[in-house]
Amino acid sequence: MTIRLGLGLPQMRQYDIGKDIPDVARAAERTGYESLWVFERALFPDPPTQGLYGVEGLPWPEGYRGVAEPLVSLTLAAAATERALLGTSVLIAPLHVPFQLARSLATLDAASGGRVVAGLGTGWSHDEYAAASVRPFAERGAALDELIGVCRAVWGPDPVVYDGEVTRIASAAVGPKPARPIPILLAASSGRARRRLVDRADGWMPTGIGAGAVADQLRQLRDLAAERGRTEPIATTLRVNARYGAAAAAGAERREFHGGVDRIVEDLTAYAGLGLDEILLDLQSTTRDAEELKDVAAEVYEKARAAGI
Repeated sequence: MTIRLGLGLPQMRQYDIGKDIPDVARAAERTGYESLWVFERALFPDPPTQGLYGVEGLPWPEGYRGVAEPLVSLTLAAAATERALLGTSVLIAPLHVPFQLARSLATLDAASGGRVVAGLGTGWSHDEYAAASVRPFAERGAALDELIGVCRAVWGPDPVVYDGEVTRIASAAVGPKPARPIPILLAASSGRARRRLVDRADGWMPTGIGAGAVADQLRQLRDLAAERGRTEPIATTLRVNARYGAAAAAGAERREFHGGVDRIVEDLTAYAGLGLDEILLDLQSTTRDAEELKDVAAEVYEKARAAGI
C-alpha cells in the first residue's frame, strides 16, 4: 500500500499568510499531496527562559517569532481545497478551552466535508502555559484527557453531557456536528502517554528521529495495544521536519532530512517499510518564500513516488 504524503503549510513569518497559505494548499493538492498540516507555536520568549523542547541551551528557531494561529491557517487552506485532509500537528491541548476547541474543529470538519484530523499534544513551553493555558503545566496530562473527553462528547449525539474539572455541560444541543468522526492522533512518547493513546485515541504522530527508533516505538505501541485489548488499528502519521538547501547540508555530521531534494527523499525511503500510514513533510522553515516552497514540495513528491514511497 502506498504511504500517503502530506505537506506542512507556510505559517512562519517569511510568508504572506493570507496569500501564501491558500496558494500553497491549492498547489500541494494539485501535485498530489493528500493532506495539509499546521502546527502551533503561541509565542517566542525574548529573551528565552528555556531551550527549545525544554532542552537546556538549544535555541529556538527564528521562524518561531511569528507563527500564524493554526485553526485560522487551516481554515484558509480548507476554503482553497477540495480533497486534502486538514490536520494539526499538533495543537497544544492545554492552551485551548476544551469546549470552544471542540466546536471549532467540528465546524471546520462540517464545512470542509469531513476532512479534519485532530493531532494533539501537551506542549513543553512554560512561557506558553503562563500566557494561555487553562490549567497549570503540572496538570498537562489531565488537561489533554479532558480535552479528548469534551471533544468526544461534543462531536457525539445530543443531548451532550460532560462533567470535568474545567468543562461542565449539564445537558445541551451542540452543533454543528462534524461530517464524520474526527480522528484524534497523539504525539505520545512516554509510558503514560502511550497508554492514553491506546485507550483513547485513533492514532500516533511520531517525529523523524531515525527509522530504527520509530520502528521500536511502533512495535512497543502495538504490543501495549495487544496487552490492553485494543482491536482497532493504530493510524500512524510520521512528522518530518526537513531543512532544505545547501546551508542545511553544511557541516561535518550528516543530519537526517537536511540538504537537497535527493537527500530528503533518500532519508524518506528508510521509513517506507515500517508500515506507516502517512508521512507529513514540513519544508517551510528554510524555503525563502511560497514559490520556492511549492517548487521544492512538488519535486520531493515526484521523486518520492518515483522511489516507491
